Amino acid sequence: MCEIFCFNSNKPEEVNECLECFYNHSEKHPDGWGLASMESDNFVINKEPVKASCSQHLKSILSNPVVSKNVFAHIRLATVGEIISPNCHPFIEADDNNRSWMLIHNGTIFDYPELDKYKDREKGDTDSERILLYIIDKVNEFEAKKKAPSTIKERFNILNDIIADMSKNNKLNLMIFDGDLTYIHSNLKNSLYYLKSEDSFLVSSTPLSKDKNWKTVELNKLFGLIDGNIIFESKKHENEYVTTKEDEMVIEELKKSIQKDDSNDKRENG
Repeated sequence: MCEIFCFNSNKPEEVNECLECFYNHSEKHPDGWGLASMESDNFVINKEPVKASCSQHLKSILSNPVVSKNVFAHIRLATVGEIISPNCHPFIEADDNNRSWMLIHNGTIFDYPELDKYKDREKGDTDSERILLYIIDKVNEFEAKKKAPSTIKERFNILNDIIADMSKNNKLNLMIFDGDLTYIHSNLKNSLYYLKSEDSFLVSSTPLSKDKNWKTVELNKLFGLIDGNIIFESKKHENEYVTTKEDEMVIEELKKSIQKDDSNDKRENG
């Protein structure tokens, strides 16, 4: 299972200490790392298909202050998709109104046929990238019908409908950013936590400090954050994900397939 990280604040803050703690978990999540932040209304994204603790590039980034209102990070344990750069999170894509969307995902899509058509469109081969492409298509369809850009609330409602449906029988911990709103969703118990301060929200797969104020993100709801505050909160759906033996077997087979492919690539390039 991957780990995900989000910092959302009403003012730029340095987050190096939190990021260093987060990336220290890469021993159990060795298949890639990613980091995204907003600078002057533009995404700055760095990612590599290597263990975070072994990355000189990441070490160089964290040797300087990482300061932003919006920061997202990911460490990957591959279950779907090869161990290559295009499969590392975050994923970014623009909609038809030139709004940039970013997504990071912790989970696995076991059954959602609507995503299949994106296998030929995505840059990599992950279910996570297909989720983002699907979301953007739905936003484009809404805005084309409206003949105008969507409002923040309209986009929240679109994503809420998508996620409530997609979460059936699928593990779906998501962090999404559309340039205005940060979306947070979890449907797996004890897999996402948050720490609220006066100015910010810090959200992570595991608590990143000994602070006793860390709390679990409420399951089966979509939250919309702006400037360190919850702006929107959906009604609760009923699609809590509970791991089954069948799902565990599927994930293990996927892991073995990825590890085999990676081993073959290393021999061929060795």
